[in-house]
Amino acid sequence: MTPACKVLKSNKIDFSMHEYKHDVNAKSFGLEAAEKLGLSVDEVFKTLMVTDDKNYYVAVLPVNHQLNLKKVAQAFGCKKLHMADPKDAERLTGYLVGGISPVGQKKRLKTVICCSAKILNKMYVSGGKRGLDIGLNPNDLASVLSANFADIVDN
Repeated sequence: MTPACKVLKSNKIDFSMHEYKHDVNAKSFGLEAAEKLGLSVDEVFKTLMVTDDKNYYVAVLPVNHQLNLKKVAQAFGCKKLHMADPKDAERLTGYLVGGISPVGQKKRLKTVICCSAKILNKMYVSGGKRGLDIGLNPNDLASVLSANFADIVDN
């Protein structure tokens, strides 16, 4: 039971667990999850961390999209953001890159979820380790994270 699953359980949020055998040679963790779980790339979301060198923020977006740094900065009310160093992401979340869940991080960070998730009944995010995704309602995810929805991807 990962920290992400514990948080969802303790908040009585309905979720499903989906395990698959992670391939160490996979180039994209998110695309690998979609393929191995037989899901559409529009349903599987990756968790990225950005920073303005003072604060860190979390962005949750579909695995087949690129994060638009200008849009995500706007969503958080920042002038400029850049991708966080993977080592900082691991230290702040308590998860390994490729298994960073937006839920159950060591330090709760401001989070934004791509607005494309709003039309889904169920979205899939990392469950807190490589080879584990959790499926849940986007509104439940936003609720447990106190997150907003925004357009944060390149179109």
